[in-house]
Amino acid sequence: MLRGAIIGLGNVALHGHLPGWRSRRDVELAAATDAQGGRRLEVARCLPGARWFDAAADLLAAPGLGFVDICTPPSSHAPLIRSALERGLHVLCEKPLVGSLGELATLARLAAARGLVLHTVHNWHHAPIVDRVARLIRDGQIGRVTRMVWHTFRTQPALARDAYPANWRVDPGVAGGGVLTDHGWHVSYVLRRWIGALPTAVSARLETRRHTQWPVEDTATLRLAFPGATAEVLLTWAADARRNWAEVTGTAGRIELRDDTLVLQGDAGERRFSCPPALSQGSQHPDWFGPVAEEFLARVRGETTSRANLDEAALCLALESQARESSRRDGEELPLRVPGLDGAA
Repeated sequence: MLRGAIIGLGNVALHGHLPGWRSRRDVELAAATDAQGGRRLEVARCLPGARWFDAAADLLAAPGLGFVDICTPPSSHAPLIRSALERGLHVLCEKPLVGSLGELATLARLAAARGLVLHTVHNWHHAPIVDRVARLIRDGQIGRVTRMVWHTFRTQPALARDAYPANWRVDPGVAGGGVLTDHGWHVSYVLRRWIGALPTAVSARLETRRHTQWPVEDTATLRLAFPGATAEVLLTWAADARRNWAEVTGTAGRIELRDDTLVLQGDAGERRFSCPPALSQGSQHPDWFGPVAEEFLARVRGETTSRANLDEAALCLALESQARESSRRDGEELPLRVPGLDGAA
């Protein structure tokens, strides 16, 4: 039995992570903490065997823990990850993992030097419709991918549990950025897996189309160049309706993703696949967390040494950084280089 702890009890922890952990027989969440002390009662209800700590530092110093699951807002991730690794704990952390490539490289080296696992939550890989698209591409159903289009439409960001007086997702000092940071991270790693290559250049424009009261962008438009392919991405919190749509064009066919329905057009004609739940349904996605936990635990158990997860995190950080610089330069196309994480496990 591996004993772990959870730091941060917002919506993603309560409705996404906790159901996944409680369903496992090989893991016990033995401790919990949150900056909001009043959530102690919720821990007693959801995790009756867990010990409450008033501060994250006290929790990390508790004996007998093997890992920590960090579900706090982004600005706290790097210091919490460092503290956990220095205490000899494996770390699973929500996205965005950290705020810069420098932070990621430093923490990846620390984890590797101590023989510990650092892993982040790339749960959109496990959305049924995203996974089906990946398998169809891998099986050669549309040939080589040459073009992709991705749209994420939202009317507002996901609500935080403590949305008064403001949602932390629209505070650049806490979130790091707006819709590009929140949704662009997911799209970056999904596109890379579908296309099967790293992007080589990006042009982008960040805008505030509707929510002018926020000091972060509510809309991001990106164009990515890949070897032999392109991708066009539109992310917005300023839409009139909530939905996801994507199109993948290959040398031998096309796949259209309509939220929870997949349409494949290839040599055999048109085929449709129902893949609930819809990508736009909810924000915590508890059904997608189970495979993430299993990936993390497989690394903890030494069953795999794959560094794909941290390589994807490096891509997400590099792409966001260059997209923001491109927008500052009025949409100029900029070269994109994703550095390797030397020494990272």
